[in-house]
Amino acid sequence: MELKRVVVTGLGAVTPLGNDVETTWKNALEGKSGAGPITQFDASKFKTQFACEVKDFDPSQYLDRKEARKCDRYSLLAIAAAEQSLADAGFDYEKLDLDRVGVIVSSGIGGIRTFEDEVASYYKHIELGPKFNPFFIPKMIGDIASGHISIRHGFRGPNFGTVSACASSTNGAITAFDLIRLGKAEVIVTGGAEAAVCASGVGGFNALTALSTRNDSPETASRPFSKSRDGFVLGEGAAVLVFEELEHALARGARIYAEVVGGGMSGDAYHLTASHPDGYGAKLVMRRALVDAGMTSNEIDYINVHGTSTPVGDPSELKAIKEVFGEDAYRLNISSTKSMTGHLLGAAGALEAIFSILAVKNDVIPPTINFTEGDEDEEIDYKLNLTLNRAQKRVVNAALSNTFGFGGHNACIIVKKFEK
Repeated sequence: MELKRVVVTGLGAVTPLGNDVETTWKNALEGKSGAGPITQFDASKFKTQFACEVKDFDPSQYLDRKEARKCDRYSLLAIAAAEQSLADAGFDYEKLDLDRVGVIVSSGIGGIRTFEDEVASYYKHIELGPKFNPFFIPKMIGDIASGHISIRHGFRGPNFGTVSACASSTNGAITAFDLIRLGKAEVIVTGGAEAAVCASGVGGFNALTALSTRNDSPETASRPFSKSRDGFVLGEGAAVLVFEELEHALARGARIYAEVVGGGMSGDAYHLTASHPDGYGAKLVMRRALVDAGMTSNEIDYINVHGTSTPVGDPSELKAIKEVFGEDAYRLNISSTKSMTGHLLGAAGALEAIFSILAVKNDVIPPTINFTEGDEDEEIDYKLNLTLNRAQKRVVNAALSNTFGFGGHNACIIVKKFEK
């Protein structure tokens, strides 16, 4: 069968850099950091006392107080980003076949704060017997953001969330892409949301020694590729995109940001939390995405890397890029926007897909900030264009976005300029 073409017609985001796409993108190009001391709980006794939090978020802009009480913070962020993306897409709901509109909004962890609060409340009042919020389970589960968005708009197409740790929203986007190009939906609202800046989230990652402990300088703590990197910075937020079948978009005169042309998935089959040191799964996933897109390595201009600022992960990803792209690796731009946003876990892929789309649309590469010094003894090749500290203008015809998750889950997606 002939596969249908898929385009992006709407974007929405609530991030540590801003509560909409425009502000987030502007601050990313200016190289601003979203990191600061944690405000959502008392972190003074934790090894890490900072994160990239969403600031001044007001859920009442999107839903009333009664409905908001039924939602974990991650769902509230997802609903906000989805509302933005749908408004941006500009649908006439009277002409939209709601049976053909799906929602795949994913989360790696889901409502961890709700779980923490409910369990703490139970043990605090244990002598009174078990007492839990009736919305405990639907607030906590990782698929519920998709349910909220579907119910709010009457979307009756495919509806679920994917869970693959930090690759969750990229896996969801690839699935959305596949469903549309196979003709099983006309529109899918896809993305990710995460809100794990809480005691159990920070404490859990601290126990893994995964987080930076640079408490004296939070804004410079996420420093991918620098010799002094010491772990990732936890972030939170949501990013949602509208994927649409091309003819459907053209028929309604939609604005098209970019075309989605390929996706790849793989497993490291190596370690619960560490990347394969030779980047084996990363090589597989990028090669599979290129094959799926029918593209060669010389057609990619920008890679938004997973680039979490960890000692092992950064070198292994760059090693994989060099093996997959060969000499073309030195021609393209590479950057880690996690240096600014922190790591949004399950929402990272969706946000970084937005950054990749905007790079394609605007012909500019967001930077990797906080680079201080390299280490030539490491396996990082500083001859690669890592877009250090400043955005760079260049023609970007196509971009690839990498996401890798605990459990060895790897996913990447390719977008390019739309041409009829």
